[in-house]
Amino acid sequence: MSIKRKELPIVGWRELIHLPELGLHSVPAKIDTGARTSSLHGTVLEEFERDGEKYVRFAVDFSRQHVRQVCEAVHVDIRGITSSNGETQSRYVIKTPLKIGDVEFRAEISLADRSDMRFPMLIGRSSLRRRFVVDSGYSWLQTPEMKVKKGHKP
Repeated sequence: MSIKRKELPIVGWRELIHLPELGLHSVPAKIDTGARTSSLHGTVLEEFERDGEKYVRFAVDFSRQHVRQVCEAVHVDIRGITSSNGETQSRYVIKTPLKIGDVEFRAEISLADRSDMRFPMLIGRSSLRRRFVVDSGYSWLQTPEMKVKKGHKP
């Protein structure tokens, strides 16, 4: 029996993404099917309540541009997330619209210190599932402002 599948857009191993409700645009992101949860470089500044909902205020630092963006988002949870080095960390998890190419959806994103990472954002498989197919041999397939690159070299 053959299953008819919907044609999905293809992403490369890196893309520029947008988090419109946070005011973050053209954020370099690594596509990582080995990670379950997406992650954003953010330093938690404070937790507060507004209209009975829990919020978190956090700063996103773009060190190369010497820019700090302060954001607020509804805080969904604090979860134990296992990082690539095998350590489990307690992280704030927010839910916010995420846009890759022409596809926009609400994504759960953990806030983590990614200052020692090349990309401030990592897109995990929960965000990719049933929305995208990954071709790890290319970059910028959903980023029209960037020239498509073949291969893995940054």
